[in-house]
Formats: sequence, C-alpha cells, structure tokens
Amino acid sequence: MIASILEVWAVEHHVEMLFIEPGKPTQNAFIESFNSRVRDELLNPNRFRTIFDVKDASEIWRQSYNAEHPHGSLGNRTPEEFLALYENTQSPQKSLAA
Repeated sequence: MIASILEVWAVEHHVEMLFIEPGKPTQNAFIESFNSRVRDELLNPNRFRTIFDVKDASEIWRQSYNAEHPHGSLGNRTPEEFLALYENTQSPQKSLAA
C-alpha cells in the first residue's frame, strides 16, 4: 500500500525510482550500514512508549551521531568537524584559460 503511494509521489515530482536487486543488499551498502547503526545504537537499547518518545530519542541520537561520533570515512572526524573543514576551505580559483 505504501509503495503505490510512494510511486504516485515520485511520478508527480519527476523522481526516478531506483531499486536494488532482491537479495543484493551489497548494492546499497551505505544505507545498509546506516540502518544497522540506527538499529544497534537507537532502537535495540531503548523501549519507546509513544511515537513522541521515538522522535525525541531520535533527535538526541542524530545530534550525537553528527557532533560526537567520529566517522572513519571522514578521516575520523565527526560530520560537523568535516563540514567545518569543508566550509573553511577556499574553492580553487578558476583558470583564466577555462
């Protein structure tokens, strides 16, 4: 039921849907890894009574994930540290020959 609603939304917004092959999670390893981290760090260790509890805990986890958790793919920096480095780096000047 949700898939049909998502398909209608995608068509209305000119979004091309891309799907991995069934049984091939390695085709989308990034999101599989992220889903595993969310499950291990947020969902499994907590019991939520309401959707509002989930929302609050998710926001706290998101902030911690981005501000306190170093990521190997970012040179062991947090996403916030990596973003600050990127924002403070000047773009190379365009070549006059270009």
